[in-house]
Amino acid sequence: MKIVVPVKRVIDANVKVRLKSDGSAVDSDNMKMSMNPFDEIAVEEAIRLKEAGIASEVVVLSIGSDACQDVLRSALAMGADRALLIQANAVLEPLAVAKVLRAVVEREQPRLVICGKQSTDGDANQVGQMLAGLLGWPQATFASKLELGAESATVTREIDGGLEIVSVTLPAVTTTDLRLNSPRYTTLPNIMKAKKKPLDVVALDDLGVDVRPRLVTLGLSEPAPRSAGVMVADVAELLAKLKNEAKVI
Repeated sequence: MKIVVPVKRVIDANVKVRLKSDGSAVDSDNMKMSMNPFDEIAVEEAIRLKEAGIASEVVVLSIGSDACQDVLRSALAMGADRALLIQANAVLEPLAVAKVLRAVVEREQPRLVICGKQSTDGDANQVGQMLAGLLGWPQATFASKLELGAESATVTREIDGGLEIVSVTLPAVTTTDLRLNSPRYTTLPNIMKAKKKPLDVVALDDLGVDVRPRLVTLGLSEPAPRSAGVMVADVAELLAKLKNEAKVI
């Protein structure tokens, strides 16, 4: 069974982001970049399925500039078999990303696509669902547990009321939640091996996908700074402030 895992290069989750001076976008110059954490979980899950003898090949792909090769090499060092870079210099919107992924999936013909549920930059939580819709495949999102059979996948999802178990027929798309697994650390020998694994580069134009932007960003702004906290003497004073000042109860 072949598994495809899209990975995105984002600003490292431990770095404080800043905006460009004109407020048009997030300033990523000279910022530490890394693999989107949810995508890292997706890569780990695909590799575990291969190590369990369920998957036969794990293909990772990214969309962006040549700089995205670093996250693809990281995924290869974790244990993915080969990588694919869709070369694009512009930042694509979620629908355009889903269309590009559909084109790649139709070429690769995997039985399963595992996506991170969202990226930590755009935070849209749309691509996996859009991809499933475009392909006409079933989807099981926010997986905290994934079990694969010959023709189906069983996904446990965390919902407000507890757990929900969903079974979908393959091929399918699933997205990962935080509790699915803990990604492994890459070792130096595996990092060296990853340099020799295949990484193919495909021009975005060769896929024939319409990626014209359909959204307009009016502006970005920093969140308002938090005001200083207030010490209260007892629970009665706290309740009074919540009722009379904050008016939340």
